[in-house]
Amino acid sequence: MRLAADGYEVITAGDGEEALAVATDAQPDLILLDVMMPKVDGIEVCRRLKKTQGASFTPIILVTAMTDAKDVVAGLDAGADEYLTKPVDHAALSARVHSMLRIKSLHDTVAAQAEEIARWNATLERRVAEQVAELERVGRLKRFFSPQLADAIVAGGAADPLRPHRREICVVFLDLRGFTAFAEAAEPEEVSDVLAAYHAEMGQLILEHEGTLERFTGDGMMIFFNDPVPIPNPEERAIRMAEAMRVRIRGLGAEWRRRGYDLDLSIGIAKGYATIGAIGFEGRRDYAAIGSVTNLASRLCAEASADQILISQRIHAAVAALANVKQIGPLQLKGFSRPIPAYELVDLRRPAP
Repeated sequence: MRLAADGYEVITAGDGEEALAVATDAQPDLILLDVMMPKVDGIEVCRRLKKTQGASFTPIILVTAMTDAKDVVAGLDAGADEYLTKPVDHAALSARVHSMLRIKSLHDTVAAQAEEIARWNATLERRVAEQVAELERVGRLKRFFSPQLADAIVAGGAADPLRPHRREICVVFLDLRGFTAFAEAAEPEEVSDVLAAYHAEMGQLILEHEGTLERFTGDGMMIFFNDPVPIPNPEERAIRMAEAMRVRIRGLGAEWRRRGYDLDLSIGIAKGYATIGAIGFEGRRDYAAIGSVTNLASRLCAEASADQILISQRIHAAVAALANVKQIGPLQLKGFSRPIPAYELVDLRRPAP
């Protein structure tokens, strides 16, 4: 009656067995448990309730006669959280109930926070695992594709960037002059060392200028710009990369000539539309550009002499303000019925002060 008057909802049980059943069904926030009860005494009820609580917490206040100290000790050993002595003082009853319910509330708050943290940790672990897997996937893809294509594959599920599509691109072909003769005369280890240095230097410049390496075959490389990720000024990036490559190879060439290797770089650059996407067969596919623009860049590269960069008319028109050029030809190139206007990239103009 006192607890009901204080505003609490009260459920009662007449004996120990009923207490166990009511506590299981009602899941109360607090239990006041008399020691002396029919069928099952309060200490045994307390022991059974605490055993079935698990991670949850329901405080139990043991109610016992003032002279039964042994009951208090036995009850606390069984798991009771507090005790009241008979006759029950109403003020003490209210204070004990309020105190235990405050502890219950704090325990529930901590338990809820721990559960939330556990969910966050599980989510974080899953996201970290997903990101690690994605990074590993991108890392594997970057061994075979350009970083732009690898990122596009991961972001777009591989279908979009690899599906054949048509786009205007700038194509750059590289070739080491004198490599065939060098490879025939040199030891395999020497050839491997030259290619490793060549690929490392050229690869760094391709990445710096955001080019897409379509393929490399020994000393030959094909790079294009504006796919799979469209970029501004692809013609400017192509010629700046080519000029940087020429400068870098001049440095390497000095060391090669010191060793007796007669090697130098030729470059051809063209602009035009191509069909781009995955080609190949099940189990092995490459990302390739198909069209006359690739043939033109390749033929210009083949026509270029050592340390020379040849560019097509469309490239020249786009970079006329950036580069000093010299007209070459028109050239009669293999695979083209008409002579092709071509220009030699002499150097890049310095910005006006």
